[in-house]
Amino acid sequence: MQSESQEPILKTNFKIMLVLIISIVFISMLLLKNLFFKSTYLLKSFGELSIDPEIAFTNNKPTFLEFYAEWCEVCKEMAPQVSSLKDEYEKDINFVFLNVDNQKWGNYIQKFAVNGIPQVNLFDKEGNLISTFVGKQDEKKIRESIYNLEKEKNPNEKIINAEFSIIQENKKTEVNPRSHG
Repeated sequence: MQSESQEPILKTNFKIMLVLIISIVFISMLLLKNLFFKSTYLLKSFGELSIDPEIAFTNNKPTFLEFYAEWCEVCKEMAPQVSSLKDEYEKDINFVFLNVDNQKWGNYIQKFAVNGIPQVNLFDKEGNLISTFVGKQDEKKIRESIYNLEKEKNPNEKIINAEFSIIQENKKTEVNPRSHG
């Protein structure tokens, strides 16, 4: 008889514990969402707040040009470093971010032979290409190149790291009989 009376209590305690655990997990996710999604948010904001490349190449300031994609894991990983560089140097250097998935930037993708991302190109104030970085880069190396750019040292270097994302073909514009497009 005693075991029958404890069974509803155990079920009730189990339900309370389950609800409590689910609530803690949900609240933790809400509070920590910035940690999980910060880099994706940074990439989106880069594109939205970017200077138009035509203006950047004609306003007599050096230019930092990054080709990226929101799905690129290496781009997401580098986003906080690039953001800190942007915050530090944006008064003296143009920061241009071009999403390779946007057809609008196709001519720049071809012009600068982008086939892996992230790709960072550094230009002097006359618009001459000084450095190209492809793939994951150490912030120190990019910072050093920016410093040299400001001092007008022209190393004309190309640095490729094996850790990069190959540009995927944008299939959103393909028309087939079932796409209604």
